[in-house]
Amino acid sequence: MQVVLWRYFAVFTVLIIAVVSIVCSGILGSAYSTQARDRISALGSGLTHVIDGKTSAFVGEVVGEMNRYAFSEGIDIFVVGVEGRPVICTVEPPDNWDEIFGELNSAVNGWTQGRQTIYSSGTMFNYASCLTFDNEQCYLLVRYPLFIVQQSVSSMQVYIIIIAAVAIVLAFIISYVLAQRISRPIRDISATATRMAKGDYSVQFASAEFEEIAQLSESLNYAKDEIKKSDDFQKELLANVSHDLRTPLTMIKAYASMVKEISGDDPQKRNRHLQVIIDESDRLTGLVNDILNASKVSAGLSELNKKVFNLTDFVYGIMNKFDYLQETSGYKFYVDIDPNMYTFADEEKIYQVIYNLVSNAVNYTGEDKCVYVSLKDRPESSRIRFAVRDTGKGISDEEKEHIWDRYYRSKDAHARPVKGTGLGLNIVKIILQAHSFDFGVQSQKGNGSTFYVDFPEVSSEPDK
Repeated sequence: MQVVLWRYFAVFTVLIIAVVSIVCSGILGSAYSTQARDRISALGSGLTHVIDGKTSAFVGEVVGEMNRYAFSEGIDIFVVGVEGRPVICTVEPPDNWDEIFGELNSAVNGWTQGRQTIYSSGTMFNYASCLTFDNEQCYLLVRYPLFIVQQSVSSMQVYIIIIAAVAIVLAFIISYVLAQRISRPIRDISATATRMAKGDYSVQFASAEFEEIAQLSESLNYAKDEIKKSDDFQKELLANVSHDLRTPLTMIKAYASMVKEISGDDPQKRNRHLQVIIDESDRLTGLVNDILNASKVSAGLSELNKKVFNLTDFVYGIMNKFDYLQETSGYKFYVDIDPNMYTFADEEKIYQVIYNLVSNAVNYTGEDKCVYVSLKDRPESSRIRFAVRDTGKGISDEEKEHIWDRYYRSKDAHARPVKGTGLGLNIVKIILQAHSFDFGVQSQKGNGSTFYVDFPEVSSEPDK
């Protein structure tokens, strides 16, 4: 990139300078030619005014003026009779005088008092006018050497070439420095990205003075932080899942051995041991289902199959599945549900949402083991709010930003072991976002947490 930027910038600069130099040379040549033409016209008019109508009595004055003009301006001046005879000259007529006079005659095209003309011949600008001197018809011929103009143009072209050369050198230096400044942060970003790809998440993508590169660095830093969190969460998940899978498998094996060797002939003990095996199998199934559901929902492999259903009966049905916790573990579920409320959603997916929210409350409620579940009509907004409240330690403002992330589990110590993989709330988030339902959490440290979902309310089930 650095070489390409340097090359294009340098080539562009050279082209610009070349075009400017050519244009300037042309303009200068034209300008000097115009200036020379105007100058010889002014000199010729002045000399015509001095010579016209004078007699031989003023020949000294005329010659003096002609010599002064010739010396100061570097021009040749001739007063010539109409037949070609030089009358007064500042220099000796050249060898090709006849040719010069022929060009003069052609340019003037016949003597007419006061006529003036300017023409070029070879290396000379020529001014010719018709006047009288010593009562004789004459021509005034002023010759201005073109080499004066060419010398001035050549001098300016040399200056332009020098300036262009200096500009090109400076352009190469500036383009190189600029290419370095643009490419250096990109090279740094590339090197940092390579380190990150190798697993070093302590890297920091440096900002840059260019806004676009600075935005890229910020985006990469954000991506790096998210990847690091995901990596940390996955490592934690592996640790959690390894532990959570090992425990039920160990229990299943242990109680199966007890049934085989100890309680096989005792119906009461056998049933108790078999129930432990069933409970641990259910727990194991739940862990596996959490992982599979999260992967399935995230990959978009399941489409929404929306329909109208009775949300009241639906929530009651889910809560009945938690009755065993009241009987076996002392949990208390306080349920406040309005009757006959209907919504339009994917029933299977909403089952996962409500089940996961209640399970989350069970995991994190306080020592009183109380969970409060409500389903209330909100007619002012045509919504039905489902809410689950626990009495646990609450969620800090910092943690609220992460509880919906995959694999995240609160790091607060709890009196009871927390079951789960940290995928439950992430599944809830994905499903509710797919439905475009409002949801969230209200919590303060030490005062428990309330998770809520707002379902759209419809009138009733469609006719079957």
